[in-house]
Amino acid sequence: MSPSLSLSLLPAGFAVAQLPIGGPFPAPGGSLFSLTLAADECSLVCEEHLVPEGARAQRGWVALKLHGPFEFSLTGILASVLNPLRDAGVGIFALSTFNTDYVLVARNQLPATLTTLRNAGHTVLGTENAAGA
Repeated sequence: MSPSLSLSLLPAGFAVAQLPIGGPFPAPGGSLFSLTLAADECSLVCEEHLVPEGARAQRGWVALKLHGPFEFSLTGILASVLNPLRDAGVGIFALSTFNTDYVLVARNQLPATLTTLRNAGHTVLGTENAAGA
């Protein structure tokens, strides 16, 4: 059985951007900022207004924060959110931090996301002002 989780909808709109591997890199800011550098790519997740000028970016994401922290030994935490969304045809972009996970979905899929998560037994907070929530 999947765990019942609490999530919060972050109030900002987000973007996923691709940056040059050698930088320069923007200064961190906003409610969620993740810079991931691998040998062959550099990805940035940040509030839409913080995307560096000229960066290749996909805007129009919203972010859900899973209420952690979660012990590393726990299994199925992220899957309990992702599997129902997969089954509902909702595309995601997931990020993990030391304490928790974030799931980004396209803004236009937010109503389906909220319905799906609630039907899966999760609680989603911060949706009072979300369109279609």
